[in-house]
Amino acid sequence: MSDGTHSTEKVALEVLPSGITLSTTVHTYRGAADGPTLYVQAAQHGREINGTEALRRFHDRLPLESLAGTVIAVPVANPLTFDRVSYTTPEAIDSVNPNMNRVWPGDGEGTLHQRMAARLWEYVKRADAVVDLHTGSPNMLPHVLYRETDTRARALASAFGTELLLAEGADENASEEWHRRGFAGKLRVVAAEEGIPSITPELAHNKQIVESAVEIGVEGLLDVCRHLEMLPGSPPERTQTLARNHLGQGIATESGLFRPKPTLEVGDVVSEGTSLGTVYNPQQYDPLQEAVADRAGVLYALTQEATVTAGDQLASVAVVLEE
Repeated sequence: MSDGTHSTEKVALEVLPSGITLSTTVHTYRGAADGPTLYVQAAQHGREINGTEALRRFHDRLPLESLAGTVIAVPVANPLTFDRVSYTTPEAIDSVNPNMNRVWPGDGEGTLHQRMAARLWEYVKRADAVVDLHTGSPNMLPHVLYRETDTRARALASAFGTELLLAEGADENASEEWHRRGFAGKLRVVAAEEGIPSITPELAHNKQIVESAVEIGVEGLLDVCRHLEMLPGSPPERTQTLARNHLGQGIATESGLFRPKPTLEVGDVVSEGTSLGTVYNPQQYDPLQEAVADRAGVLYALTQEATVTAGDQLASVAVVLEE
C-alpha cells in the first residue's frame, strides 16, 4: 500500500499593474486510499493569521499513510491582504470589490479579487466539503458558522468541535442587512449553493499567533477528516450550544470611550436588557450611552477596544436554539 503523497503547486492568481504576478501555494495531500476531497483555506483576510498557522501544524500532524481521499489546502488565500495585515485591499488595487469574501465564485474577467476567487474556485468546485478558516476579532468566542438548513454542514460544524455553533440564514431566509453587506458572495454561501457542505470556523484573535486558537483549528480539521471518514476514528462527543447568528447587535450610538462591563465575558448567557458597558465622553466624563443587549442569548463577542465611533459594533449576542 502507498504511504500517500504531499505536493505543492505555485498558482498564479492575477497580474498586478507593475507586471508582477500575484501567486499563492496550493498544498495537495493524497491519501493511501480513495475517499472524499476536502478543500481548506485560510487568510482571505490577511490579518486573520491563526488559520494559516493551523494549516502549518495540520500539515505536520496529518498522517498520510492513514488518509483516505484528498485534502487541498491554501494557507494564504489572499496574499495582498496578508502582506498588508489587513481585512481588505487598498482602493487602488480593487476599488469595486475590496473584500475578497464577497465575490465568490469569482469572475475570470472581473476585478482583481473576482479573478483571484475564480482561480481558487477551480479547486473549490472539486471538493466534497469546504472549510474556510477565519479568526474574527480578539474578543470573540471561537465558533463555527454554517447554513441553517444544511444538515450536512451542521454535521461538519459539530465535528469541528467548538462549544458554540452558529446557524445562519441565507438568501430568502436572511435579513436585509445580510443582503446589503454582500454576504451572498461569501465562499461558504456560494459553495453551499453548489451543493458542497461548507463551514466557516471563527477561531478568534488576529495579528498574533494565539496557541489556544491555533489548536482549536488543528484539532477541528483532524476531526472534520474523521467525520468524513478520511481518517480513522470518530470525533469525540462534545457538549455544544447551537444558536442563530444575526447582525448588528450592540451598536455604539455615540462616539467616545467604551468601558465594557467588567463582570461580562464572552460565552456568558445574557438576558434582554443586560448591561454590556458604557460609552463615555473622554473630555467631560459624562456617560453618553448605556449599551444593553437587545435580546437574550449567548454573548459571543464583546469589544475591548476603548475608542469607538458611532455605528461601531460593541457586542454580538446569538439566540440559543439548542443546548
